[in-house]
Amino acid sequence: MPATLIRQVRPWGGAPSDITVTDGRIRAIAPHDPLATPTPDAAVVEGRGRLLLPSFSDVHVHLDSNRLGLPFREHTGAPGVWGMTMNDRANWRHAETTIGERAETALRMMIERGTTRVRSFAQVDVDCRLEKFEAVLAARETHRDRADVEIIAFPQAGLLLEDGSAAILEEALKNGADVMGGIDPCALDKDPVRHLDIVFGLAEKYRVPIDIHLHEPGELGHFSAGLIAERTRALGMQGNVTISHGYPLWGVSEAHTRALIETWAELDISTATVAPGGRFQLPLAGLVAAGVRVGLGEDGQRDYWSPYGNADMLDRTWQLAFVNGYRADHLIEHALAVATVGGASILDRSVPRLSSVTDRPGTAVGDAAGFVLVPGDSVSAAVMDRPADRTVIHGGRVVADQLALV
Repeated sequence: MPATLIRQVRPWGGAPSDITVTDGRIRAIAPHDPLATPTPDAAVVEGRGRLLLPSFSDVHVHLDSNRLGLPFREHTGAPGVWGMTMNDRANWRHAETTIGERAETALRMMIERGTTRVRSFAQVDVDCRLEKFEAVLAARETHRDRADVEIIAFPQAGLLLEDGSAAILEEALKNGADVMGGIDPCALDKDPVRHLDIVFGLAEKYRVPIDIHLHEPGELGHFSAGLIAERTRALGMQGNVTISHGYPLWGVSEAHTRALIETWAELDISTATVAPGGRFQLPLAGLVAAGVRVGLGEDGQRDYWSPYGNADMLDRTWQLAFVNGYRADHLIEHALAVATVGGASILDRSVPRLSSVTDRPGTAVGDAAGFVLVPGDSVSAAVMDRPADRTVIHGGRVVADQLALV
């Protein structure tokens, strides 16, 4: 494969550099030399002095749940997971475009804005059966050379409330789902043992990792998290379990928080947040200091659950910094590290987890050549300004520029 020369960029805001990429990885980094002549067969990407950052990793998105690019509509969702699920069920078929077109649009817009690593939920239940899963599968195929996409078979409506739910989830796994999903084993299905029997049983059978939505509050949430940890340990699934959301887990007590962080670090249980508003925020510094993998995602976007979301992980990085009250540059940069390499370490456990709030990996020799180039006086400035001048590189080649696919 011919080399790519990315000329005059500033990795993580450092000194101007020229970066050589071959076979999808960084092979050399040199001080920028305006007189240097690239080899005749090298592709040249002009950095123009922009920041070079790792491309974004969205590790919690619902490609099958969005209305991006469609007319804005009144929010009609009812309270609670079940009420919201039924609202989605009543409306998703009647949008102005097909579910396949909506999934493709969302993934395209994400790539154009700098996201090249994705873990997407695909709702599987007795209502939609495999229709939403197949839409996400098709979107992944359309953009297979522009982004790496994992698909979670996700029981949004639970596994026990409607006959046949578990069988449909297994069908999705047979048809190529990469991850087994779960959701609120106590609050929604009201039978955590049976729920987790199915989730862990199917994950073992098909040798896939697990990603569980956990919205349960307080002591109830800690009870479910404890059951998940027990099974992770007993089944030897360390490094294969993610708990998504989990925001009410952190408002119980300092002792609960400390014990949870220690358990997740011991079992390499990762967590994905969508930077929600409200009083419950992940203790990011404590998690990363203990070695817990933390990633960021956009959730559903302008869908039948929420009017929020715009396919832009740089925007969501701003939100993560904002809801945590970050003002110091190193903390704002840490929010971006979580949104990029933090998420990548969940998708690929061979990627080292962030080691501290000052860790800035992803742009060194040997790293995968997935980048986004953005202007900015500093990384913090780019997060605050969220500029549109972006070049997106995946596998060493430009896949999007100026918010449009290449």
